[in-house]
Amino acid sequence: MKDIYENPLITRYADRKTAEIFSDDYKFKLWRKLWIALAESEKELGLDISDDQIAEMKKFANDINYEYAEMEEKIVRHDVMAHVHAFGAQAKSAMPIIHLGATSCFVTDNAELIQIYDALKIIKSKMLTVMDKLRAFAIKYKDLPVLGYTHLQPAQLTTLGKRATLWLYDLYLDYNDLTAFMKDYKLRGVKGTTGTQASFLSLFGGDHQKVKELEKKVVGKLGFKRVFAVSGQTYTRKFDYSVVSLLSKIAQSAYKFANDVRIMQSFKEVEEPFEKTQIGSSAMAYKRNPMRSERICALARFVESMPFNEAVTSSTQWFERTLDDSANKRLTIPQAFLALDGVLNIYINVTDNMVVYPKVIERRINDELPFMATEEILMECVLAGGNRQDLHEAIRQHSMESAKAVKERGEKNDLIDRIKGDKRFAAVKDKIDSILAPINFVGRAPQQVDDFITEYIDPLFKSEKYVPFKPDIKV
Repeated sequence: MKDIYENPLITRYADRKTAEIFSDDYKFKLWRKLWIALAESEKELGLDISDDQIAEMKKFANDINYEYAEMEEKIVRHDVMAHVHAFGAQAKSAMPIIHLGATSCFVTDNAELIQIYDALKIIKSKMLTVMDKLRAFAIKYKDLPVLGYTHLQPAQLTTLGKRATLWLYDLYLDYNDLTAFMKDYKLRGVKGTTGTQASFLSLFGGDHQKVKELEKKVVGKLGFKRVFAVSGQTYTRKFDYSVVSLLSKIAQSAYKFANDVRIMQSFKEVEEPFEKTQIGSSAMAYKRNPMRSERICALARFVESMPFNEAVTSSTQWFERTLDDSANKRLTIPQAFLALDGVLNIYINVTDNMVVYPKVIERRINDELPFMATEEILMECVLAGGNRQDLHEAIRQHSMESAKAVKERGEKNDLIDRIKGDKRFAAVKDKIDSILAPINFVGRAPQQVDDFITEYIDPLFKSEKYVPFKPDIKV
């Protein structure tokens, strides 16, 4: 029995890679990478920094003396300076130039932005995997008629494949937003204590061009091209709101899918995977609860709640900065990613193994289709010479009686039998069964699936280097 709380996002839901990205070790190694990039760039622009100093920094870039850093932080009560001292204790010759001209947010903000970017790459990969599986599902079932629903009431027929394109299109839109967001990604850059770059201007003797070049060099060494145009001490926290809003969009799409699966499983039309040894209920042994889809909804709801938190943080930053964002960010950003990571892990699992029951779907259609088919029957009778108004009244009366039998006496829908037995419909009696073929009532649903996949999804996959993502955690 473990005697302290453990975060279930790490122990139960998210992949190890995502958890590693937001780990202290990942962060502190990024800090050292940033300090090295800063020193190299300052040297290249003429500051008195030697190759030996930089070489010694690189020697210890990934060899962090954590015990020393922890000891220092207890003394100085400042995490960045504790790690400056720890780095300098190893790279002794470089100690005088580590963090030269920088403020704490040079490492903290830029590192956080890189962590977010790396985590977005994992989200992107997992989204492609889900989309690939939904694509296959949509194609496989593009011709399988199912009851459509509006207001959760039976409506015109659609196909199961067409319904899958609704889930897929939501993700397609999210994916485009994610791609655009990453394409325009920015680091904080080299901005100084209040964003004025005053310390760097002093280092370079008032040479503004060298200060501008310094920022370009540093972010370039880290693999980026863009920086926030202006900042205070921190990059604008509106960015954090934008990030979690993007994650929220993806969570919303997953939630919609999972909710639909839960309802279809209640109808016994479609089921999420259910393992041979899985227990659905501790009391009711026969049950097959949609626990994976329910878990998607639970985690997605958590992600969807995050934008409000970041909106408050963004709007309450005073002037060039306050520190009430820091402790909050340690919770919101990593956990939003970890939760969505868990959502996508389950989404991949469910879409890879969904079970469809065509006979149940057919039976449910047959319960409702007679009512939907009356318009087609009416038109055929009119074309055969019947009176539209008389036939309409006859169908209305038969429909009322049949609905009464279904709702009040629990009998099967006998509307078609009633119509076949009515002499007024004798001219189309032999055509009624062919009229009732469910595929006749799905409109362009199969063609819409083909068009959507061909025009939108296939081009997306052709433009991406797609490698299916396999979660390393059991869902």
